[in-house]
Amino acid sequence: MSAETGNPDGEYTVRREYDREVRGCKEAMKKTILILVVVVVATLAVYFADKATRVHTNAAGRSITPKVGEPAPDFSAKDLNDQSVKLSDYKGKVVLINFWATWCDPCREEIPWLIALQNKYSPKGFTVLGLAMDEEGKPVVAPFVAKERYDVEGQKLPMNYPIAIGGESIAEKFGGLLGYPTSVLISRDGKQIKRVTGVINEDEISKLIEGAL
Repeated sequence: MSAETGNPDGEYTVRREYDREVRGCKEAMKKTILILVVVVVATLAVYFADKATRVHTNAAGRSITPKVGEPAPDFSAKDLNDQSVKLSDYKGKVVLINFWATWCDPCREEIPWLIALQNKYSPKGFTVLGLAMDEEGKPVVAPFVAKERYDVEGQKLPMNYPIAIGGESIAEKFGGLLGYPTSVLISRDGKQIKRVTGVINEDEISKLIEGAL
């Protein structure tokens, strides 16, 4: 009689190959999951970074094209000393209204340029008017303005132009805002000259200011 016998070495080899394939599949799955996680995190980061510079106003369906040559809407706001500030208070001056927020990175990027513009042109009848749009208002804005210093022509300088607390009602008077920062240049006679959504071009805005003075 003959008895069939198994091949232990062959069975071990098969199991080893199987285990190797299983480990390979697991490693590939781990890499795929890691890639998916990285993609999701990157997508969320981009989404929230974009959301951070977006403004929730009732501007939907409205034209935000500046009406060049038409009067800018007057408004009233409180400055950091709780004094009333109106756009009409600056009649006879060229005014650059700057809608900004303390948490807005692009806003902070252009602040040194605004300081430089204020230094250069304020003696000629120009002013920046910063309207802080932080929901928390003065309790957040005042300490920020008092503390922060910016590199301007080799000096560490504070924000040297008037700051008031803005709000949705003011933004709506200008047709709503798409994002921060948003700047509107106003002529001496109170008419809109230029509107910029996003960081200003210092050279371009300087030429417009000089042409309006």
